[in-house]
Amino acid sequence: MKSQHYSITEFLLLAFADTRELQLLHFWLFLGIYLAALLGNGLIITAITCDHHLHTPMYFFLLNLSLLDLGSISTTLPKAMHNSLWDTRHISYYGCVAQVFFFLFFTSEEFCLLTIMSYDRYVAICKPLHYGTLLGSRACVHMATAAWGTGLLNSFLHTANTFSLPLCQGNTLDQFFCEIPQILNVCVAFGYFVFIVVSYVQIFRAVLRIPSEQGRHKAFSTCLPHLAVVSLFIGTGTFAYLKPPSISSPFMDMVVSFLYSVMPPAVNPLIYSMRNQEFKQTLKKLIQSLFLSTINLPMSLQK
Repeated sequence: MKSQHYSITEFLLLAFADTRELQLLHFWLFLGIYLAALLGNGLIITAITCDHHLHTPMYFFLLNLSLLDLGSISTTLPKAMHNSLWDTRHISYYGCVAQVFFFLFFTSEEFCLLTIMSYDRYVAICKPLHYGTLLGSRACVHMATAAWGTGLLNSFLHTANTFSLPLCQGNTLDQFFCEIPQILNVCVAFGYFVFIVVSYVQIFRAVLRIPSEQGRHKAFSTCLPHLAVVSLFIGTGTFAYLKPPSISSPFMDMVVSFLYSVMPPAVNPLIYSMRNQEFKQTLKKLIQSLFLSTINLPMSLQK
């Protein structure tokens, strides 16, 4: 018997609004968020690449986080903007496959990378004398490569498994982008989460043993951006799939999915830049240099 998915050439996504005015409003909202994510993550990547003072393990992993945030938001939001602008709900079969693959890839990679970043903070605070040995440049590259490879393998297996099965609910999706139930990833995500929790238990114990209040504050402040990003990413994702059925509805599910798939890539740069003075100074210098070069360019053309 021929599987149903072979006869499906496109899927229908859930629309954010029925009226044309609200659809256009959503388009401009999505465009603003997308441009903010591109600008914020682009500035982080440029700053870390150009400033040799930021060539440390923590900023190396932050650069990787910005790269995958750009990939993640570019997987879901452009199609949502296109549908809102042109009043359509269609996505091709292979376009849906691509969205599932890349969203799973970037989500799995983010879980893995956030776990590695918690290990970085653990070594920095609990084993500072061994930091250069445990997190040398080669070790960092190996860990980042393993994270990207793990995300790629996980995404390939789940995507292949999903689209090799018959589709029993037609081609209508109750979501604004193509995704599969994240229960498939619950074991891997739970393992990452346990590692992060264990790391921070050790970190808190080490911080509490620091005799001076200023030292405790300085040590803990280096962990706050990572904790905020982990809470935002895991908290919204957990709520999306463990919320009570009594408050579940197609629109509610879509809003929650928007929060965990779109907001973290847009908010992460703000979180990391607000609490880090060294990074704020680098970003300030970068923005000033870009601004001055923009002003000087027309002047040089006039000469």
